[in-house]
Amino acid sequence: ASFCQENYGVTFPMMSKISVKGNDMHEIYQFLTQKEKNGVEDSNVSWNFQKYLLDENGYLIESISPRTLPNDEEIIKWIESN
Repeated sequence: ASFCQENYGVTFPMMSKISVKGNDMHEIYQFLTQKEKNGVEDSNVSWNFQKYLLDENGYLIESISPRTLPNDEEIIKWIESN
């Protein structure tokens, strides 16, 4: 977390370092990237800061490109409408 805080100005809570790809993929990323588990879509973690919108019940709504900033209008509108 300190690396991201120092180099990218991250101020939001971050998870511990876990595997996001491959045979040892953590179960949260299995859920986020596999339609058979999340019921919405198959996706890939393409880079650092991949974003996933989840509703208040933990259901996946959408995955968002890592190039999209956390304060992007698309994300803000979704948060404010829910």
